[in-house]
Amino acid sequence: MYQREFERKARIGLVGVGSHAYRNLLPALHFLPAELVAMTSRGQEKLQKTAAEYGCRTYPTAKEMYENKELDGVIISVSPQMHPELAIEALSHGVNVFLEKPPAMRASQVEEMIAARGDKIAAVGFKKAFTPGAIKAREVLETYGKTAGLRSFLGVYPMTLPDNGAEILESRTFTNWLGNGCHPLSLMMSCAGDIRQICAHHMPGGQGMVAMEFANGAFGNLHLAQEPMQIESYHLYGGSWRLSIENTDRITFDRGIPFEYAYTDNFAPAGFDSGSVVWLPQNCVATLENKSLFMQGMVGELQEFLDAVLDGKKQTFTSLEFALKIMRAYEAVLLSEGSWIEL
Repeated sequence: MYQREFERKARIGLVGVGSHAYRNLLPALHFLPAELVAMTSRGQEKLQKTAAEYGCRTYPTAKEMYENKELDGVIISVSPQMHPELAIEALSHGVNVFLEKPPAMRASQVEEMIAARGDKIAAVGFKKAFTPGAIKAREVLETYGKTAGLRSFLGVYPMTLPDNGAEILESRTFTNWLGNGCHPLSLMMSCAGDIRQICAHHMPGGQGMVAMEFANGAFGNLHLAQEPMQIESYHLYGGSWRLSIENTDRITFDRGIPFEYAYTDNFAPAGFDSGSVVWLPQNCVATLENKSLFMQGMVGELQEFLDAVLDGKKQTFTSLEFALKIMRAYEAVLLSEGSWIEL
């Protein structure tokens, strides 16, 4: 649906009008039951221009915005160093919170937000868990999991791991692993569930891998591909099937074919209940399913937040509890140095 078609809308404030908020979060609201009514940001020139464009009022600080404007929720899109303080401030004023990822610099700060949440909604935008590929993977697991469940999970993501992980945690330094590691971790955990233990190994240049043993018995491997090739992929292997997600916009479900060694003589047997199915966005017309706001999960993550705010629906992959699991995995990778760490 479109914003103008909703009868009930959440009154939303915005903290931070940087490039991500302007490019992704604000445009996503055009398809959601939300009305942007107030904003604040440190950069006054961008703030005033953005507010004029969206027809809403500005405030010098978030505190003044909460005290002078009735809000159903606030979107916070600033540097993660500021997330915990700003989130707790909003919650203390009785305002529901949507935080851009990563939620904080340390897992302990997510625990502090959980303690401060009370009966309000606090969400974190793990967009990869809401991509069409992740949704389709969970559908396959729900359908086939009881008879041919997930056995292994390979993720390939263009990023590196830093050296001196313990020092980075102690100093709360922002790294590529903090900023982007939550993307593959959130997608993989949204499909495979909790991680029982994790092990990471990387070379001096940062290239390496993260091995995961999931609580359901599946094995995961996150391969850290070298930049600048900005292409990611995921491959889930079950007892009689495989699902691949390539670069967010191509999903292939391989169901295999009836096979008997030394006798099977046709790779395309009769019927349509075996072989592969491929889903692709159409790009011949300007529709919604081929827009990055939908393909990359921005609309989906905000939809879950607004559903919780307006209708009390239970959160799944935006909850602080899910964010805490992501942050604990993030920290364990930095401390692993080739050893398994239980989560």
